[in-house]
Amino acid sequence: MDTTEILIKIRKIVRSINLESKKIQKEHGVSIPQVLCLNFLHDAYNYQSTQGDIRKFLNLNSSTVSGIIDRLEKKGYLARLPKTGDKRIVNIALTSAGDKLLNNIPSLLHEQLSEKLQKLDDNKLKTVEDSLDTLVNLLKIQEMKASPIITNDDTLEDNATEDLI
Repeated sequence: MDTTEILIKIRKIVRSINLESKKIQKEHGVSIPQVLCLNFLHDAYNYQSTQGDIRKFLNLNSSTVSGIIDRLEKKGYLARLPKTGDKRIVNIALTSAGDKLLNNIPSLLHEQLSEKLQKLDDNKLKTVEDSLDTLVNLLKIQEMKASPIITNDDTLEDNATEDLI
C-alpha cells in the first residue's frame, strides 16, 4: 500500500491551518492566538480574567501571553484593569472594540472541527482517535505538549516573535 495519500491528507490539514491563520491576520489584523485570547475573555465571567488564566487556556508561556495582551491592548481590543481591593492584581478585560472584532471573525477551523466531531457516532469517533494515536506513536511525539486548539502558532511558546503573535 502506498502511504503517499496519507501524507497528502496530513499536509492538507496543516496547509488549511496555515491558510486560515494568514487569512485572519490579513483581513482582521490579529493572529489566531490573539483571537483565542479575546474569545476566552468573551466567555469569561464579567468579560475579565487574569493573565495567568489566559496563559493556562492558551497553553503558552508567560512572556508570549504578555506580548499577545500588549498588542491587543495597543489595538484597543482589551484593557488592563486593577482589581478592586488589591491593586497588585490586574484583570484583563475585553473592550467593546474587541467584542465587535470577534463578531466579525468567522468561526475558526478548530471550532468547526469540534462541532463536526461531536456529531459523529461513538464508533466513528473512536476510529478517528485510534488513527491519530497511531500517528502520534509512529512519530514518537506522545510527550509533546499541546492544547486542544488548532493553530499554526504553537511553536511560539518557545520562540515568541512580534510579527506572529
